[in-house]
Amino acid sequence: MTRPCPAGCVTCSALNGCLSCKPRLFFHLELDGMRQRGTCLSSCPRGHYGMRSPHISTCTRCKEDCASCFSENFCTHCHPGHFLFQGKCENNCPNGLTANAALRECTECSTGCEMCVRRNMCVRCKADLYFHQGQCHLTCPMGFEPDVQLLQCIPQVHCEVGEWTDWGPCIRRRSMRTYRRGEEMRTRKVLRSPSVYGDPCPHVSEIKKCVTKKKSKSPSRL
Repeated sequence: MTRPCPAGCVTCSALNGCLSCKPRLFFHLELDGMRQRGTCLSSCPRGHYGMRSPHISTCTRCKEDCASCFSENFCTHCHPGHFLFQGKCENNCPNGLTANAALRECTECSTGCEMCVRRNMCVRCKADLYFHQGQCHLTCPMGFEPDVQLLQCIPQVHCEVGEWTDWGPCIRRRSMRTYRRGEEMRTRKVLRSPSVYGDPCPHVSEIKKCVTKKKSKSPSRL
């Protein structure tokens, strides 16, 4: 007694499975151990796309880097290590897009970002923008200032000065007409110089008027 064909088959053989399919079904060869057997499917399995023709509709394998596809030239999912961009699976994403390893897609970076590791983590900004903590800024946030060479926001550095020294000796200047009037000075060191936009240093020297000490007369000789 002849065994009936599997569902969807019009003709078949015990050795090769389906040989032809009913209308609207796709003919697909699948591995059965070392042998290929024909099957008739309403939709093609993952990694294949359906090609229809008046005579026979078949399942055709996607390109090697496609995990699934809509047609020969349009991938819908990629294998690990490849990223979907405009229907193709690429090794690297173009500038302005980030390679999303979870979705295996090239996704857009945040505004102003030229290259990123994920949407909200930029690694390089577009021209005239400054990088700061994974974001791109037109102006740096408070407490930071732009580095025009590195195109980064760097911490502002404010001037720091040390303690005043003691007042120095009272010295009479030749230009000073008043007898016994002089000037004395004290200074303080700059401990940390300011950055370009940091708070500038205050005065590091002060001068005030003073009275010079009267020279003692030397004892007269007998």
